[in-house]
Amino acid sequence: MTTLPATPLRIGLVGAGPWARNTQAPALAAHPGVALSGVWGRRPEAAKALADAHGTTAYTGEAGIDELFAASDAIAFAVPPDVQAPLAARAAATGRHLLLDKPVATTVAAAREVARATEQTGAASIVFCTLRFAAETSDWVTEQAAVDGWFTARAEWIAALFAPGATSEYAASPWRREKGGLWDVGPHVLSVLIPVLGDVTQLTAARGPSDTTHLILRHTSGASSTVTLALGAPVGAVGTEIELRGEEGTVALPRWSDPIGSFRSAVDALIDSVRTGEPHPCDVRFGLRLTELLAEAEEQARDAEA
Repeated sequence: MTTLPATPLRIGLVGAGPWARNTQAPALAAHPGVALSGVWGRRPEAAKALADAHGTTAYTGEAGIDELFAASDAIAFAVPPDVQAPLAARAAATGRHLLLDKPVATTVAAAREVARATEQTGAASIVFCTLRFAAETSDWVTEQAAVDGWFTARAEWIAALFAPGATSEYAASPWRREKGGLWDVGPHVLSVLIPVLGDVTQLTAARGPSDTTHLILRHTSGASSTVTLALGAPVGAVGTEIELRGEEGTVALPRWSDPIGSFRSAVDALIDSVRTGEPHPCDVRFGLRLTELLAEAEEQARDAEA
């Protein structure tokens, strides 16, 4: 259980779109150990609406970023990864702690710069990979990581975000359309496989239909895994499964829900890291490793199509 700080951690939110509105702002505003210190948005009207809904201050523009940093101890991000990365590096350089969305960035250089900034100032960091913090799955990951003898794993995260008639707000995200399932849901799958099977030592990637990417991975434990990722599948093809097979049998990732509760657990983890000075396993260094793997997969898949 998280020990709440005597003084609430002032967390500012960068982003005022659907993800910020639906998940991050409600979780931050309701957290007993947090004071939501403001909301920054590229669109002034969106920043004001979200700030007003949660009784805090709206910021916008270049000057507004600096004002939000000055009013905060930590910054949470709900913006596209390549907007997030330079702002996060800038925040960390001022000593602000970071609650990052996944992926940290879509280039290794940008992710490395965020990691470097946290190392230089000692800022704490968390990367919000949902499955590492959801109540139903976080304990499962820990339990499977303690089991020896895993032989192989199979992971599928197939969504129909861009299918005809789909109504998700997130389908309007330009970066998701450009980068596809590899970058949007790939971090979630890797955030489960790596702590259980070990880091990736060998990676092969190939494209499938639409934005589908298939991965074959070898891990430090000796186990292998196969991964299928997509956002542009037909509605009838959707599903998310992660299955492990080994000496003790076969186990499957449990279903999960409540993204607000998951994000609140990520906030708890950040508070613990700030209080103790101990890095969390899902910090910016892990986020950098995810970016390295995803960039390698993207390059392999692109080269195979050339």
